[in-house]
Amino acid sequence: MKTLLTILLLFIGHICSAQQNHLLSGTIKDKHGEALPGAGVYVSGYKIATVSNNNGEYVLPLKPGNYDILVQLIGYKALNKNIIISDKAIKLDLVLQESITQLNEVTIKPDPNRAHYIAMFKDFFIGTTPNAEQCKIINPTVLLVDYDKDEAKLTVKTNQFLIIENLALGYRIKYLVNNFEYSSLTKIIYYEGFPYYEDLKGSARRKKIWAKKRLTAYLGSPQHFFTSLYNGKATEEGFIINKLITQPNPDKPSDSIIKANIRRLTKVQEGLLQKKINLNHGDSLSYWIRKKNLPNGISILNRRPILQDTLVRLKNQNVKSINFTDKLYIIYTKEKEDPLFANRIGLSISRPLDMPDYQISTISLQVAPVYFYENGGIYNPRAMIYAGYWAWEKIADSVPMDYLPLVDIKK
Repeated sequence: MKTLLTILLLFIGHICSAQQNHLLSGTIKDKHGEALPGAGVYVSGYKIATVSNNNGEYVLPLKPGNYDILVQLIGYKALNKNIIISDKAIKLDLVLQESITQLNEVTIKPDPNRAHYIAMFKDFFIGTTPNAEQCKIINPTVLLVDYDKDEAKLTVKTNQFLIIENLALGYRIKYLVNNFEYSSLTKIIYYEGFPYYEDLKGSARRKKIWAKKRLTAYLGSPQHFFTSLYNGKATEEGFIINKLITQPNPDKPSDSIIKANIRRLTKVQEGLLQKKINLNHGDSLSYWIRKKNLPNGISILNRRPILQDTLVRLKNQNVKSINFTDKLYIIYTKEKEDPLFANRIGLSISRPLDMPDYQISTISLQVAPVYFYENGGIYNPRAMIYAGYWAWEKIADSVPMDYLPLVDIKK
């Protein structure tokens, strides 16, 4: 747990206003050209939103960056557009299509396992952290759930906002889930969509508690890491970047050799008319099965810190990128692992014996390079796979992309 008594509060509004806002504006109409008043216009991942006026017009002030704009109006299909704000105002006129299925006509196909699948979704989407225990899905009926038994894959999406109340951080999160996937074969979780954050109402005391917990959630997170990396302050703010190198396991033969020997020895035992294949510890079949279960590679940690100026490249005045081989091994030294995480089998990342129980995560690169922005936003979230602490913390421990910690993070 972080000690907040030593954190120096300061007003940083003047710092954050260094980047000038530019206006995103336009009109929202139907396919007949009629203005649509009352349409909600949301900036995905932020607490920024507006409503179209009687003429269907809307205006949003935005800093330079990449944004997903989501428009929703009852009776119409949700519409999203990706925009890039650089150095000037943008006009974006939008046309909504009528929804064939009205919201009150949506039906859920009966499924005796639906409650089980929703519980899985909640664990993998919202999380299993202490903050997740204080989260509640308000409208689970909007979840469109499918489970493919052949591929052992859970898929979830929504055609309207999923509403989550996070009583730990004081947010009401509206999330249009485009796609959620969990494969029990690969153990990989992937989700994408359009979240919007609103502050819950609460007493002054409750808001003070929420502010501390929001800060705790932000510090050490991927959002914090990429923000500090963008500003060249990752080391100052508590991050150590190492390289985790994977080399082929010299004790494991190739898959083709292993399969050939297991197939050969299985046939030998079957030829002896044994009803059961005996796996004695010293026999040949057991030997090759043990070889099959060995890891494909051996991970070696290079503890020499990676310098930020060798990792980060400038794409343009608002975008930077990283590119690397193997895995990045990210150590956050200003917070220890939560005991609940440390006790979860299969999540913790191995560490040297002399390393304290800091929060440790790894990044595997899927698409190179990774582009990111000053607020820690990632251009293509599917470009990376997180493991370790970052894989444990999910929606329940997230804050909006426009969250500003009113603290001196270095302290």
